[in-house]
Amino acid sequence: MPFQKLHFKKKDKSELISTSQLLLNKMKNRRTVRDFSNEAIPLEAIENAVRIAVSAPSGANKEPWTFAIVTDKKTKKKIRIAAEKEEKEFYTHRATREWLEDLNPFKTDWHKPFLETAPCLIVVFKQIYEFGKKSKRKNYYVNESVGIASGFLLMALHQIGLATLTHTPSPMGFLEKVLNRPKNERAFLLIPVGYPANDVRVPILKKKPFSEAVITCYS
Repeated sequence: MPFQKLHFKKKDKSELISTSQLLLNKMKNRRTVRDFSNEAIPLEAIENAVRIAVSAPSGANKEPWTFAIVTDKKTKKKIRIAAEKEEKEFYTHRATREWLEDLNPFKTDWHKPFLETAPCLIVVFKQIYEFGKKSKRKNYYVNESVGIASGFLLMALHQIGLATLTHTPSPMGFLEKVLNRPKNERAFLLIPVGYPANDVRVPILKKKPFSEAVITCYS
């Protein structure tokens, strides 16, 4: 494998702090949205966000992911129908009482209209293995790698100016069928993307303070 010189622009301490504060202030405003406008969004912006996502690091640089960008109305409807079937089963039979109690403050149920209303769905698939010339080849740290790439994607979409929802219907096998994915791929995350609906409301959440979420071992 050939190597090349790293292109890296070093910032001074004050610039590091000011840049980090600007990013922190912007990311503090990121919120999950369940009510979307159906206004179209430029596909170039979505594709650029996905390009950012696939620049993420991965185990042995295997890049064990596929990102499906869906704007076709018929396909979105198929996804909604299949997702609501699984979600109805979850809410009525599979979910434990404790789980439902934790979900109750968010006022969620098995109805998922955002899967059709949002102008774009991004489905993230993880590749359990890859196909070699003669046999399967193992991918390493698949969940970690795809999780990092998904984080890149969510931050990119927020920075661009779009709202998202991290949706995880359980199980998600229907996505592999609807989108005709190969047998080495498993659905990892379903992300509706778009502008928030007018006058959308979001829960008032209390986040853990820094002192509870972080331990420090400073010198």
